[in-house]
Amino acid sequence: YAAWVRTGLAALASGVGAQALLADVIQPALTKFAGSALVLFSAFCFMAAIWREMRPGAMPPTPDVRRIPPLLLLALNGFLAFVSLAALVGIWTSGG
Repeated sequence: YAAWVRTGLAALASGVGAQALLADVIQPALTKFAGSALVLFSAFCFMAAIWREMRPGAMPPTPDVRRIPPLLLLALNGFLAFVSLAALVGIWTSGG
């Protein structure tokens, strides 16, 4: 779970950063494409985190700590996916 969320956050930051840093370097269409691809990948990662946590495959070893409640996982990752989609809208509506 943590690996998927970490990767999603890195992809989200990279997508927004690509939009900001590449604006004067490459054509605007390529900038939007690069930023969009990274942001969409981040949304995928957040959804994959939930899926992998809810359906781990083989039974994991018994943890020393309690598991995060599934409803909290859905709420948190749903919010992160919403932020990704909001960033995608921001990439496409920004000037440049």
